[in-house]
Amino acid sequence: MANQQRKKIGVAICGLGKIGAVHLDHVVRNPSVSIEWLVEEDYDRVVQLKHEFYLDDSIKIGNSSKVDEMLADKSVEVILICTPVKFHPSLIKSACKAGKAVFCEKPIALTVDEVKSCYAAARKNQQLLYCAYNRHFDPSVRDIYKRVKAGEIGEVKSIKTTSRDHPESPVSYLKTSGGIFFDCATHDMDMICWIMGSSPTTIYCQAHAFNPDIAAIGDYDQAGIMMQFPKGAVAHVDVNRNAVYGYDQRLEVFGDSGILESKNVFPTSVHHHDQDGHSLGRIQGGFIERYKASYRLEFEHFLNVYQGIEANLDVTEEDCIRVTRLSECCNESMSLGKPISYQQKCINGQLNGQLNGQLNGLK
Repeated sequence: MANQQRKKIGVAICGLGKIGAVHLDHVVRNPSVSIEWLVEEDYDRVVQLKHEFYLDDSIKIGNSSKVDEMLADKSVEVILICTPVKFHPSLIKSACKAGKAVFCEKPIALTVDEVKSCYAAARKNQQLLYCAYNRHFDPSVRDIYKRVKAGEIGEVKSIKTTSRDHPESPVSYLKTSGGIFFDCATHDMDMICWIMGSSPTTIYCQAHAFNPDIAAIGDYDQAGIMMQFPKGAVAHVDVNRNAVYGYDQRLEVFGDSGILESKNVFPTSVHHHDQDGHSLGRIQGGFIERYKASYRLEFEHFLNVYQGIEANLDVTEEDCIRVTRLSECCNESMSLGKPISYQQKCINGQLNGQLNGQLNGLK
């Protein structure tokens, strides 16, 4: 008997800026899904992308006024949320209530309480909620993670990350990004804790805005973060909003038996030698090129869990709560000018949560 054709998974994408277009690209290329809706405020942007990706008119399009109609569409099983972060919580909760699985760009929200409420909505409605910390799926980063876990470099003593953006993001985007700690450093802090397999004991941050336009919105374009872990290992995060020479992404894990490094990626492996010396060209020009494989692999992982092929999501609720709390610690460290106890922050958060629960019970 001939094999039955598997039903494709209906997908809607909310938000079609840079990262939305990245996800649209790998959704289009994935044979197991079909695009049902594109939701975006900029109509001309949708028209441009439909033309670029050869999408037909069977795909429904709309802006935020069409969200309820999209959520009611039974052909939609999965929603990809790629909007500015301030819209994430309401979209997540509405999607879960409508019986849709959610793949959300990081961060889920800008407070621990909001993150918890989003995951609570997913549990209540028995829906999958995934936060897209894509570096878990970068082949080089994942290789380092596996080799650290295998004990290849012994006990880890330090981890260093460098994350410098290119090209410089417009201030219009930075205003909606949540700030450098929630938007940029969040990747590094999540990745470090994932590799270490634990949370830090303390975190200390210093930062500065060299760009006056960034200073004017109360954000920073350069930050240095130090975290110490329970067994003594120290993590160093160097993050910057713009490097003129390309998208600078490096990771180093140093242990008592050796070191593992992931260096910058170049478009080709061609080396040039002449009388003036040696060159390898320019590093990758942006996050889309550098992390292209990771975006595809994380979405495939999400679909595998959704279909029951894999058991568990790689990025958990606990991961998201931790990195949100660490971003809060960075802001607090900057405000107070001193290291912050992560454990005390957790205890205070639990006490506040209990107090809020008691107050809600009195209403």
